[in-house]
This record gives sequence, structure tokens and C-alpha cells, in this order.
Amino acid sequence: MRKFLALASITAIVFIFSNCHGTKKVAEVPVAKTSYEADVQSIVVANCSPCHIPSKGGRMKPLDTYDALKTNIDDVIHRIELNPTDKGFMPFKHPKLSDSTINVFKKWRDDGLVAK
Repeated sequence: MRKFLALASITAIVFIFSNCHGTKKVAEVPVAKTSYEADVQSIVVANCSPCHIPSKGGRMKPLDTYDALKTNIDDVIHRIELNPTDKGFMPFKHPKLSDSTINVFKKWRDDGLVAK
């Protein structure tokens, strides 16, 4: 009887420890994608107005719609990354955008230019 109990105890311990390891997958939390409406549009309105917003009197290349910004995103990122003394720097006659603001544009592009 003792041999049976010892064998049953060892079997139970082996079973418990065989299912107790650190390689179990933890449910990944989905990272929200950056979208034009939720993240980018307000930055454009705040920093590109009035020059690139025709309804506010802007006469430069319009960037006031999703399609317009999507089409020109690489140029926009290039220009906002320039230093204020460089030719083509945006926003013209304003301070350079913060790195976190520039990263919103980059993340939007990298996330696939999501509209909503």
C-alpha cells in the first residue's frame, strides 16, 4: 500500500509540475492603430493652419483632408523633421514640432494610414 501511495504522489507531483512552466502564452493586448480622425487631423488643424487649410485662407498645398495628407505624408514627415534653418522646413515661421508630435505622423504612416 505504501508503494502505491508513493507512486501516486510522485505521479501527481510530476503532473502538476509538468503543467507549470513559463512558456505559456499570455494574451497580447492589441495596440490601437493611429488614425487620421482620432490622432492626426487635430495636429494638422493646429499646426498647418492657415497655410495648408484652404477654408482658412491658405494658399499652399491643401492638407486639410485625409486623401490630401495621405498622398503627401512622406513629404510632410520630411519637412517637419527638418531644422528651422533648413529650406523647406515646416511649419514655416513657427517652432519645430515636438518629437512626439512628429512620431504621431510616422506611426500613422507605419500603421497603414488608417482613416478612422
